[in-house]
Amino acid sequence: MEEKQTAEPVVLAVANSYEQLYYFNEDFDGIPRQVQEELKVICVLQTEEMGGIFSVGFSPEGTLYLETLAQEDDITYDEIGAHLKVKELQRRYRELWESLEAYFKAFY
Repeated sequence: MEEKQTAEPVVLAVANSYEQLYYFNEDFDGIPRQVQEELKVICVLQTEEMGGIFSVGFSPEGTLYLETLAQEDDITYDEIGAHLKVKELQRRYRELWESLEAYFKAFY
């Protein structure tokens, strides 16, 4: 993977419950397939459970972020519950997030 510097956040993966879509940024194809699959499961399950759009990405400084959003007119989206679920994911998969951050800082 070619080394890049960016002043913008970089999206790693996104799941969208509205369009039933999952996206993985091909710039990160060097990440082992098992990790890519685990990331897909986490993202898709998050949106199936809470709705909305769930993304995993990196700040310009290389810090990994988990973000959940909803369309403004989505009355079924539980914003508080979704954010609590994100906190749970941060704790449960801490080692995964730390290894992805290290990968990003080393190769991006």
